[in-house]
Amino acid sequence: MARFLRTDVYQAMLNTGIVPVFYHSDLETAKQVVKACYEGGIRVFEFTNRGDFAHEVFGELNKWAAVECPEMILGIGSIVDAPTASLYLQLGANFVVSPLLNPEIFKVCNRRQVAYSPGCGSVSEIGLAQELGAEIVKVFPGGNVGGPSFVKNVMGPMPWSRIMVTGGVEPTDENLSAWFKAGASCVGMGSNLFPKEVLKNKEWSKISELCKSSLKFVQAHKK
Repeated sequence: MARFLRTDVYQAMLNTGIVPVFYHSDLETAKQVVKACYEGGIRVFEFTNRGDFAHEVFGELNKWAAVECPEMILGIGSIVDAPTASLYLQLGANFVVSPLLNPEIFKVCNRRQVAYSPGCGSVSEIGLAQELGAEIVKVFPGGNVGGPSFVKNVMGPMPWSRIMVTGGVEPTDENLSAWFKAGASCVGMGSNLFPKEVLKNKEWSKISELCKSSLKFVQAHKK
């Protein structure tokens, strides 16, 4: 069962503005990355379902985070079907994120009152997601569906939209300012927040610093 109410999940996403997106098959590495982000000010973290036995890693990571990073809201990403969403809800996922929009996942998450952010690549998909109950919709892949101009043009006729952009987001002032000035409510950031060399060398403090600097950029440009 989720530790956090979905209203609290949404509010944390909006308050911090950044949701790290990360997967690693090694539990200890995942723990260090979550802790580094936590120490860098992050309070919402998306672990992705991208490898065999990923659910086993997530289950242990979520139990560990509840003790070591108690304010961290841990959710699961890269979910494409309802049965997989159900599996992760049993492991305590506090939110579910998809690269696509699947109405069946809404049924599972809404029944358990867990936040679900589906991936959308068109205005029609965003509208359908909102109709099905999405509080925050994910625009993916953000850099390919039109970039910041896409977000800006969606916000024109649909100003009530809360958009989380994932794909094409970088931890720089220039990139983050473009997304937030366009109207994004938050961003999902993956590999750019976790450089391969940093992970290889276990330089966890560098991840914390990237989080801190990125959060400063976001706070400076959020509307």
